[in-house]
Amino acid sequence: MQLRGRVAVVTGAGGGIGRAIALALARRSVHLALVDVDAAGLAGAAEAAVALGVRAVVHRFDVTDRAAVAALPELVRGELGRIDLLVNNAGVALGGTFEQVSADDFDWLMAINFDAVVRMTRAFLPLLQTSDDARIVNVSSIYGIVAPAGQTAYAASKFAVRGFSNALRHELEDAGSTIGVTVVHPGGVATNIARRARLPPGVSSAQVEARLERIQSFLRMPPQRAAEVIVRAVERRRARVLVGHDARAAALLERLAPVSYWKLLKRRYAGA
Repeated sequence: MQLRGRVAVVTGAGGGIGRAIALALARRSVHLALVDVDAAGLAGAAEAAVALGVRAVVHRFDVTDRAAVAALPELVRGELGRIDLLVNNAGVALGGTFEQVSADDFDWLMAINFDAVVRMTRAFLPLLQTSDDARIVNVSSIYGIVAPAGQTAYAASKFAVRGFSNALRHELEDAGSTIGVTVVHPGGVATNIARRARLPPGVSSAQVEARLERIQSFLRMPPQRAAEVIVRAVERRRARVLVGHDARAAALLERLAPVSYWKLLKRRYAGA
């Protein structure tokens, strides 16, 4: 896929993997519409993108806002003229077992991590269909391939993103569409998602710190490197991309032992 001169919409662009993807695209002369709830993060990402020589517009809203999502495609077309690439990256984390996590918190996570992916895709699909070469990039997780205990809500959302992306790809291929779909499974990327995660009530500060210390030990890959892996996969029209050695190893283990892999992974992932 030739990216130069194209237009991309990136959610969760105020920091972490989203910001890094946006700047990796900007370095390839892709103009950007950046979405996030973090006004300062959005402004910083847009400033960095403009410094790389592209146009960048910002839209600050929560991706669970149905009206804002529905209005966004026409706003971006008015600002940048076209849309060729949609990167559904916005996401949140939620710690705790299924019994510990409240129904409201479970629904909150699903609304951001999965429902917003579906809603953004539905909103932008008509404009993507007018492009001669378009792609939807949905960021799942390695927890969309393996499902650790203590990650019931997060894994459910990321498995849902994976299933939605794969089925949508098959539908678009069968219809002869010019739109491709890439599903991304990052392993441990050094972002702030764990520090911003919601935790169930009754968790002590000592438990929080112990959990964070354990999780942060897994989050080693710089977001910039992860973004380069993802954008190169887009350029190569890859249907699936595993980001990091840990993601590739876990995916292989799940493939070899789809039922019993957790017995082998438990010692490493338990409590994360």
